[in-house]
Amino acid sequence: MRLVLSYLIGLVFGVGISISGMANPAKVLSFFDIAGAWDPSLAFVMGGALSVTALGYRFVLKRPSPMLASSFQLPTRRDLDMPLIGGSAVFGIGWGIAGFCPGGALPALGTGRSEVFIFVAALLVGIIAAKALQSMSLRTRKVA
Repeated sequence: MRLVLSYLIGLVFGVGISISGMANPAKVLSFFDIAGAWDPSLAFVMGGALSVTALGYRFVLKRPSPMLASSFQLPTRRDLDMPLIGGSAVFGIGWGIAGFCPGGALPALGTGRSEVFIFVAALLVGIIAAKALQSMSLRTRKVA
């Protein structure tokens, strides 16, 4: 049952991303082009997503636990550290250059376009590199 629900949730997310235009790099890049042919429509998509999420959290967090887990996994840290800031910067730069974010790229794989596959491959390499750097950093701290 958990696998079926996860698939359906992913399907709804992918369809929403596709319909909204967030899987279209040209639309995303025109959203970032404030000084040129700016397309503000994605701001409405993001605003709608934030509104639904805020409303959803108010209802969901009143439950003792999520439907598919024994407890909620909410962040407890509130500080800003270099990995968070650096990762946010790399994410934003990559989104601005490629016109894809991970959430939009995965549904776009269905288009079969080579640039989507290149982006996802680069994304996976970046994840592996970040994990390796994090592991090296932890080992260095333990030795020191």
